[in-house]
Amino acid sequence: MPLELFFFREWRKEALSDLSGKVLEVGVGTGRNLKYYPAACRVIGIDKSEGMLQKASEKAECRKNITLYPMDAEHLEFPDNSFDYVVITFVLCTIPDPVKALREMRRVMKPSGELIALEHVHSDYPFIDFIEHLINPVLFLLLGDHTTRHTVKNIEKAGFTIKEAKKLAFRDVFRKIRAKP
Repeated sequence: MPLELFFFREWRKEALSDLSGKVLEVGVGTGRNLKYYPAACRVIGIDKSEGMLQKASEKAECRKNITLYPMDAEHLEFPDNSFDYVVITFVLCTIPDPVKALREMRRVMKPSGELIALEHVHSDYPFIDFIEHLINPVLFLLLGDHTTRHTVKNIEKAGFTIKEAKKLAFRDVFRKIRAKP
């Protein structure tokens, strides 16, 4: 995938390679992030798809610090205040109720914790907004992907305080978002 090769790989490495403590990755998918976590992290990865978790487990099997579980992001089965970091990468566009899932993420995060998100978001640029609305029905049909979600606003609606919403590519479509509970 060209985006993974030219952009996502470096963004993942930059966002994850300095983390420590207990980390929850929501929507671990096939495990593309797993190689970027330091050995000092204790990583719990969840995904709703058993097929994707199987692929991720192949990537995680030589790493003792990674555990994977089938779980729905809207109903996290962890106690309150369990994680130092919650990581999401290109996930909020596919979750049916992203604000509900984000509230769950905030609940399981320690008060001193941090949300780290790499996401594509609704653009504030009129031409890009037009393109996003044009392709949204096709991407939703093919991938279950919503290109027009206001992700930064959804993170705030869930009770987080945005610390950074760095624009990464395509003007403001791809962003690295850091937020505190």
